[in-house]
Amino acid sequence: MAASTKSLSSLLAQASIDDHDEVLKAANAALKKSKSDQDAQHTKAIALLHLDRYEDALQILEHTKELQEKAQFEYAYALYKTGYAAKAAEVADAAGPDAGRGMKHMLAQAAYRSENFAQAGKIYKELAEQNVENEEYDIRINAGAVDAQLEWTGQGELAQKKQPTREDLEVFETAFNAACGSISRNEFGQAQVCLKRAKDLCNALSDLSQEEKQAELLPITVQQVYVLTQLGKIDEAEELATKIPFADIKELSTRYIAQVNSIAASKEHSNPYLSHRLFHSSPQPPVTDQHFSFQSNILRQNEYVVSLLSQKVAGVASSTAKVISAAPVPSLSPVVNMAAVLNAAAHARNAETEKAALKEILPLLEKRPNDVGLILTITHLYVITNNYAAATHLLETFFKRLEQSESASDLDVRFAPGLIATLVSLYAQQGRPAASKNELAQAAEYWRKPHKSKTEAPSKSLMVAAGTALLDTHNPQNVDSAGAIFKSLYDQDADDRAAIAGLVAAYSITDPSSIPPHLLSYLPEANRLVSDIDAAQLEKDGVPLGSSANVVASESRKRSLAPTKAAPSKAKRLRKARMPKDYVEGKKVDPERWLPMRDRSYYRPKGRKGKKRAEGLMQGGVVAEEKGSPAPQEKKGGGDKGKGKKKGKGGKW
Repeated sequence: MAASTKSLSSLLAQASIDDHDEVLKAANAALKKSKSDQDAQHTKAIALLHLDRYEDALQILEHTKELQEKAQFEYAYALYKTGYAAKAAEVADAAGPDAGRGMKHMLAQAAYRSENFAQAGKIYKELAEQNVENEEYDIRINAGAVDAQLEWTGQGELAQKKQPTREDLEVFETAFNAACGSISRNEFGQAQVCLKRAKDLCNALSDLSQEEKQAELLPITVQQVYVLTQLGKIDEAEELATKIPFADIKELSTRYIAQVNSIAASKEHSNPYLSHRLFHSSPQPPVTDQHFSFQSNILRQNEYVVSLLSQKVAGVASSTAKVISAAPVPSLSPVVNMAAVLNAAAHARNAETEKAALKEILPLLEKRPNDVGLILTITHLYVITNNYAAATHLLETFFKRLEQSESASDLDVRFAPGLIATLVSLYAQQGRPAASKNELAQAAEYWRKPHKSKTEAPSKSLMVAAGTALLDTHNPQNVDSAGAIFKSLYDQDADDRAAIAGLVAAYSITDPSSIPPHLLSYLPEANRLVSDIDAAQLEKDGVPLGSSANVVASESRKRSLAPTKAAPSKAKRLRKARMPKDYVEGKKVDPERWLPMRDRSYYRPKGRKGKKRAEGLMQGGVVAEEKGSPAPQEKKGGGDKGKGKKKGKGGKW
């Protein structure tokens, strides 16, 4: 072992540092003498990595556990370069915080590639705080890419930058990342400016060859086509897409996106069958150059939509059903829920109206009652048809089923921020603010409590909305809960203005003395709040001033309680059509003219029989039984009907 190591050291001393082929030969020679020589294996793996032979290097490093522990950085790098980013992140993370700065960079890259963008952003923030020379530029570029990915994956609250800064527009790489961040926030106008700046900066570089410039400019142009399409500038997008040499794009993932975007931007591809053929002719990227999951999901959606337009309904229904059945239900996965939406579209079979589509889709709900994507699709169709009550009932019933479930993961779905926002929007449409506040309060309470099954951190937007709603109730208990919510948000980010404003608002109601003095500096000055108010005009309009305001209000109240002479009401003018025929102007109209004559107060019946009848109608009067009048009796059927009546002349029985 010692002899082989000494021999290897002497061979490496004779070789050039940059001549990795010679190093590899020396390592192979040492391994011929002793296959278990870890130093030789380690040296060979490093040489293979320098020669871009990553799979061969990984094969060497996976021989023994001891070699993997000895060469953790090389092992993680080999895994990363061969497409095993998640495993590379595990190896780099296992090295611990004392592994060195190089391992931290490795961990950040592997976390980014394995889509753990929150971890990557945290590491880059730590690296930037240490301020090491010659690393600031690379860290700024990578951190910008992480911020864009956080926005795309719905974790924008974790991004370090929300808007491009001046320094971001000084280098073409950071300008490109700033454009990507703007695209992720749907700020396409700003993205267009950043992309143009990135192109200009790249063309102005003198240390790059024309071929290298072309390689850097192609991804920028691909993004420009997408931005122009989103801005509705289809003609410009189509013209720019025709100038892209797709074969020159080395990264197949970028080439695939470029070709798909060119189909969307081209008017010539209006034929769905031609678009279907062109879509599937795009090259598939290798394992080491895969799209991120959100990109793959969008591309898969495009594939399904093109197939639906090509009348391949049965195929879409079958393939999406496989995706749905392979996942647990209910699920918050964008892939599964989008498959459910497109599965519903396939079953609707291009229905002409929303009601016709509902008729075809509703039977699916009986088979998949907890399918989130299907429920949201039906909810959307109800909203389109202005049936908000049915949409609300559908979501409320779904939530009740999840609350009754014993599965903890079902509760994560029950209080998912997107679903909560949907129900709250329906409540707002129906004018039910109390129900909205109650729903937000329940969601905030759930996410604040420790729960081992939670799959994600509480949504900042949900917590802010819940805290604001609780403050609006003016209930002491709710205000305390709102204060706890904003306090937790403030502890996570001390510069969060929404958290600071909510915290001050809550404390100002419950305990103003407990407000930290430094938080008051964030509040706007009173002069700024009243700068646009004209005090003289307010006084002229009758607004009370100073401490005498209560006195004025009291006096005005006293005056209002004093008896005052009522103003004469203006007589209503009747239309001619409503006037009686014998109406005489100036003559008082009988107020009882609408009552029957016998019910009027001035009615006096005439004759002996009329007077007796009037006496019987009096309250408490004695009714004298008239001679010959029949006694009350039970009505019976039979032949006695009409007995004692005279037959009228010419009448019939």
